Amino acid sequence: MRLSAALRHACRTSRSGAGQVRVLSPRGSSTAREERSAGWAPVRGTHFTSGSSGGSSAHSLSLQSRSPRLRAEHQHAAREIIEKSREELASVLKAHPAIKPTLAIIQAGEDDILLEMNTMMAEKVGLNVMQICLPRHCTEEEVIEEVLRLNEDQNVHGVFLCLPPSILSRRILNTIKPEKDVDGVSDLNVGRLVSGALSEGFPSPVAGAVLELLSRQDASLAGKRAVLVGLEGPLKVILQYLLQDAGMEVQTSRWAADNLQKQIKQVDVVVVMGTENTDLLPISVKPGVTVINCGSAFMPEISAAEERAREAECWTEIGPINAALRMQNVVRSSVRWVENQQYQTWTLRPLKLQPLSPVPSDIEISRAQTPKPIVQLAEEIGLLPEELEAYGRTKAKVRLSLLTRLQNQPNGKYVLVAGITPTPLGEGKSTVTIGLVQALSAHLKLNSFACLRQPSQGPTFGVKGGAAGGGYAQVIPMEEFNLHLTGDIHAITAANNLVAAAVDARILHEATQSDKALYNRLVPSVNGVRRFSPIQLGRLQRLGINKSDPGTLTPEEVRSFVRLDLDPAKVTWQRVVDTNDRFLRKITVGQANTEKGHSRQTQFDIAVASEIMAILALTDGLADMKSRLGRMVVGSSRSGQPVTADDLGVTGALAVLMKDAIKPTLMQTLEGTPVFVHAGPFANIAHGNSSVLADQLALKLVGEDGFVVTEAGFGADIGMEKFFNIKCRASGLKPDVVVLVATIRALKMHGGGPSVTAGVPLPKEYIDENLQLVSEGCSNLKKQIEIARLFGVPVVVALNVFKTDTEAEVDLVCRIAEASGASAAVPCHHWTRGGRGSVELARAVKETAAQENDFHFLYSLQTPIVEKIRTIAQKVYGADDIELSPEAQAKIEYYNQQGFDTLPVCMAKTHLSLSHMPDKKGVPTGFILPIRDVRASIGAGFIYPLVGTMSTMPGLPTRPCFYDIDLDPNTEEITGLF
Repeated sequence: MRLSAALRHACRTSRSGAGQVRVLSPRGSSTAREERSAGWAPVRGTHFTSGSSGGSSAHSLSLQSRSPRLRAEHQHAAREIIEKSREELASVLKAHPAIKPTLAIIQAGEDDILLEMNTMMAEKVGLNVMQICLPRHCTEEEVIEEVLRLNEDQNVHGVFLCLPPSILSRRILNTIKPEKDVDGVSDLNVGRLVSGALSEGFPSPVAGAVLELLSRQDASLAGKRAVLVGLEGPLKVILQYLLQDAGMEVQTSRWAADNLQKQIKQVDVVVVMGTENTDLLPISVKPGVTVINCGSAFMPEISAAEERAREAECWTEIGPINAALRMQNVVRSSVRWVENQQYQTWTLRPLKLQPLSPVPSDIEISRAQTPKPIVQLAEEIGLLPEELEAYGRTKAKVRLSLLTRLQNQPNGKYVLVAGITPTPLGEGKSTVTIGLVQALSAHLKLNSFACLRQPSQGPTFGVKGGAAGGGYAQVIPMEEFNLHLTGDIHAITAANNLVAAAVDARILHEATQSDKALYNRLVPSVNGVRRFSPIQLGRLQRLGINKSDPGTLTPEEVRSFVRLDLDPAKVTWQRVVDTNDRFLRKITVGQANTEKGHSRQTQFDIAVASEIMAILALTDGLADMKSRLGRMVVGSSRSGQPVTADDLGVTGALAVLMKDAIKPTLMQTLEGTPVFVHAGPFANIAHGNSSVLADQLALKLVGEDGFVVTEAGFGADIGMEKFFNIKCRASGLKPDVVVLVATIRALKMHGGGPSVTAGVPLPKEYIDENLQLVSEGCSNLKKQIEIARLFGVPVVVALNVFKTDTEAEVDLVCRIAEASGASAAVPCHHWTRGGRGSVELARAVKETAAQENDFHFLYSLQTPIVEKIRTIAQKVYGADDIELSPEAQAKIEYYNQQGFDTLPVCMAKTHLSLSHMPDKKGVPTGFILPIRDVRASIGAGFIYPLVGTMSTMPGLPTRPCFYDIDLDPNTEEITGLF
């Protein structure tokens, strides 16, 4: 792929501010001619052979001693290398036309002869050349800055340092990424050469040229002797090794050595580089000796014109081969880069578990396991270094560019973990999810990924505790998982509250300013020029005003532009905080004198209930997220028109706040298997699933035979239904199997068992065997299996076993589950044994996922809103019908008028019962589902009816979890998390 003609002679200031960059396409060339820096020259080299001179036994090293026959052979060798490289690159470009393989040359001062030489070869091969001209007296730091920049440029596949020896330090050489070190001079590449692992590195073009010249002699090199004169550093090591490997006896010498003349008279090959003292020349050599110059610094002083002519003559010998081999290395580097962009086979190294009995606390188990460095885990699962943004040692963000790189990679199997209707006793969906992936990857050796939601700090410090799993099926470190993580929820809080601040500020300013004053402030004059911002131009277009000059708007157009006319009574956007705080459920804002009496009643929601959280979980990329953020409706105008974030002009700022939060966070389980943690909407007041992006990334990474296991919040009637009808619609992904989690204790409660209170010992019904309660409670399990089957997806029941469960109770549940339509029902012991305790579940999931299924949605998007609600109420919850309040009916009619009627429905309902009544366990029947209100999350893309008395801000109990959470100031260890 060639750069455009406009770039061929483009020149810009380098990042150091002191140099210049030229980027040339394969057909580009530089016409400038400037003198090169005095006292040094680029490594190109000249080949000399001695000839007879009147029968003398000694001959002087001379530029005139070259053989035309050898020169022709050398040119032919270079052409062969170039042709082979050209064909190899053409094959790569045919399959990957978007790449632009480039050789970057960093030099001190401008040397257009050097650029022309490499451009000539690059043009023949099809490569681009980038010339970076630093000051002649540049510093080490300036060079390193340029190298680091080139290391991160994906189009640069080779870096050539043409610098004087005084600058060319080991630090600089080793700064080049080994995969871009096409001169093969970094310590790693030299080590690879010596150790025989050159398939991963590059041979030195200079050394390669020397070997190529010597190999074209008639006689074998074995047994011959060579001396390396003036060579230092990597080139000396490389040549010495290569010549010895060819069977030659190799000596080294310095130009000032006393025995230099004696050494030269005893060898067959002399390889030289520069000279510290030109008085040592000419050197006497015996007839037939091959002398190769790897540098031109020892040439006698000549004029600029003579120097160019002399260099052109030298170019016909070692120069062409040297340059051709460098281009060959650039091509091979680009080939390796393309290969690395393909799907990488996993090399996962599981961590060993040594389960203890009795099982220690979750945090003790977490701390007893040393997690792998996150960069190691990323490498094991095929992530590239540039796709990872580390947040400390144990967690990292993964860039969405992975989706582009693996866009042609088939997806793995898609597994959803859901549960029966939850109880205060807990069912353990998270532990099942983690235990399952530990079993799949660590024990069955199948690629698998867990995709989990980020826990809200409200429940963590409230009553529920953390959400990292438990026992020997956890995400580690569990403290980092449960607290802050990588700050996504904080970013959502900041973005949400920026919108809220913008809403109230706009209401105030419109109420206290004239149209003209508003217009002058919204479109100010800067240095005498007024311009609309891009987002303001978008608002003008939506208003039907096709003008871009602020001075041309009519008074009516100005008024339409500046007046959102938000009705304070119809503002629907709430502030959020990630804390359970019941006293924020209704507040009054604007009571300060500075707000001039513009107060109104509003409320706080918990942060994970924000529409921005729902958007994060459903978006498929930055562009889509920005579009969704702009469509968020914050309220209505007095004329009844929806007002959006785009209208407020805040969309771009929101995207900036969310640009890092959109990337899933990579962590690991106790057994070292990968986990994505991303997004955390509640299932009772939102759609309750982790992000589409995390699932998509994981499905590509596991490969066609791998498994992605994600979890839906609360019971299957809530989280699973929304996963199918909302998340799968947004992602286009098709689930392969549902794992339905149940416990004996929870089934007993659904069968009529007594209520339980946190901190109080369990009643005997939950400890002693009671087959009747279990049997009656299985009605809820049957109903949840039936719900999954409504969508055409097979079900595997995972019975999360506790030590109080009896064998008879376990067998009874498994028999009922399979008789009710489950493909399999498996007891699981991951809490006490880790992945080994869920191996049978993993096998059942693998077998079931291999079967064809008939996945389909429960309703069509064209179905009216009321009928969508009714379908969910009757088919999923088991209600006889629905009852709409007048307010709900009015909202539905309004949404129909606005064209929102084709959105899916996200029911906001209690999670503690299939009905709207939290105390009704089992499978309630004969009830009417009351819809008290209907709201719209237009950015997220769904309508959400409020069932009964749902609250979007939880409260703290009498004794919250924070009583037990503490920090040791000496060790910084956290205690009390669970």
